Amino acid sequence: MSFSENVRSAFRRGETDAVVRMSEAEIERAQAAGDPAGEVEARYSLARVAIRGGDLPGGEARAREALEVALRSGDRSLEERPRHVLAGVARMSGDLVRARDLYRESIALNETLGQPQTVNSEYHNLAFCELGLGNLEVARTLFAENRERVFRNAWADFVPYVCVAGAALASAEGDHARTARMIGVTDAAFAAIGQVPDPDDAADLATMRAAATEALGAAAFDKEYAEGQRLDPQRAFGYDNR
Repeated sequence: MSFSENVRSAFRRGETDAVVRMSEAEIERAQAAGDPAGEVEARYSLARVAIRGGDLPGGEARAREALEVALRSGDRSLEERPRHVLAGVARMSGDLVRARDLYRESIALNETLGQPQTVNSEYHNLAFCELGLGNLEVARTLFAENRERVFRNAWADFVPYVCVAGAALASAEGDHARTARMIGVTDAAFAAIGQVPDPDDAADLATMRAAATEALGAAAFDKEYAEGQRLDPQRAFGYDNR
């Protein structure tokens, strides 16, 4: 496996210390070899680690360092990951209007690069911005379009994020029982592919979990959550084994 594959797999498994060691070594190697792609990937990985640890300013700083390397290289494809992180930092910092603009720019870049799965991922994030801004119908439409693309194309790695979106909609609509079930579906979906949520999605899930537990009580939350853990994701959304 390449450095990119190894470091992203380690991050998704939650192996933060390994990501830091691998990334710091890769920065040294890439700078010595004149390999901007390797350096960008390593700095991007350190940005994600900082964000996962709650250090948003540190994450933004590492992402800007990665973007500077990408811009110097002249290879637009290297801009994609750093720009994604900068949008995520804006979203997690509560600057949803700026985050929305940055996600739209990222979508346009990825469409130019011919990366449909990444386009889908950024639409997912854009939908969360719209949800946070109170644009429920816009968010509902974007989430539905994303869900259809994910299940139609069998993008297995994105199924848990479709479930995150389902929980978020239920929470926004005040349906706390469904929120609890969908969090159960989400956790099981992540476990099924051996991954953990990205930092921004993890933060959203924690907020939803707390709100649903407060509304339902711990026992009722646990009951709905356990039911969700037994549900197939497609069935949870009303799909019949497509």
